[in-house]
Amino acid sequence: MLVWSRSGRIVIWAFGALLLGVLFLAPLAVILMASFAEQWNGVLPSGITLENYGDVFTGANGDAVWASLATALLASLIALTAGTWAALALRVQGEALQKILGLLFFIPSAVPSVSVGLGLLVAFSQRPFLLNGTVAIVIVAHFVLISAFTFGNVSAGLARVSPDYEQVASSLGARPAYRLRHVTLPLIAPYLIAAFGLSFALSMGELGATVMVYPPGWVTLPVAIFSQTDRGAIFSGAALTIVLVVATLLLLVGLERLPVKATTNR
Repeated sequence: MLVWSRSGRIVIWAFGALLLGVLFLAPLAVILMASFAEQWNGVLPSGITLENYGDVFTGANGDAVWASLATALLASLIALTAGTWAALALRVQGEALQKILGLLFFIPSAVPSVSVGLGLLVAFSQRPFLLNGTVAIVIVAHFVLISAFTFGNVSAGLARVSPDYEQVASSLGARPAYRLRHVTLPLIAPYLIAAFGLSFALSMGELGATVMVYPPGWVTLPVAIFSQTDRGAIFSGAALTIVLVVATLLLLVGLERLPVKATTNR
């Protein structure tokens, strides 16, 4: 609803700023302070130290950072490939079939991620699909959970691409593979980048399914954070959380700076 009076706008902006500060900025500020805290017995930390970051990139914590980055990268690339392929394939189907098949991608998002992890654990604990206890099952779990968002982003991009470009390319003799590579994919490049960034961010923060299937020696950052805070190592867990946030933000900012052009609307 539009607010025309100046006093009304001030009240709305003040309420929005308060809501943003309480729900989003305050928790992050507390985690940031905790990551540098030596002791915290009052309202604010009573001591500042860098020791919480001392072993972030070494030992088990360093392995967790590497495991999260590798898992997120592999799962996001696979999800981007599969989601793009599915969106392109469903594009040529009838509208009813397209909606039904497209809905299948979003089924894992409709159930708790812990249930997805449990289902994968049961499904892949017997031969010939024995993945239990391997890194592959972690990547599969992340792929299942993020593929819907990749598919949705790419489908939205394809829906905004005018068919005139592809029709002109076909009339000039462009083969389907050439048209896909040089016309369609460049037109939806911003959506592909957005899909990869969203998938990577979701994978980096995934805990529910991962804690059900991760093997020894492949502990991701969310699992490490959960384990440390569960043992009472709150400050070390906060330091790992900041590393997780910074790593994700750096990737998202880097993707936003890629030189791509938006597609032309119909």
